Amino acid sequence: MKAQKIRDLDGTEIQRQLSEMGEQLFRIRFQLNMGQAEGIKKYRTLRKDRARMLSILREREIDPAKAQAAAEAAKAKAAPAKRSRKSKKEE
Repeated sequence: MKAQKIRDLDGTEIQRQLSEMGEQLFRIRFQLNMGQAEGIKKYRTLRKDRARMLSILREREIDPAKAQAAAEAAKAKAAPAKRSRKSKKEE
């Protein structure tokens, strides 16, 4: 998951995804220890995504104003501006 996509999420959503990732990492680690070599790439990507999420949460702890700006930007992205359409008579 890209960092910008994570920044667009709110804190509770990131926490929820972190807990899900923890469970997935546990399962994959267990499978690797049992001798199933499948899932090594997924394990690496999950670890990196988890680190990105933790880094962004830490950024928000350090600079709350930055977190507020990110939340406002996410809301602005979610609600696209409406365009006014011209009728055929006005053209």
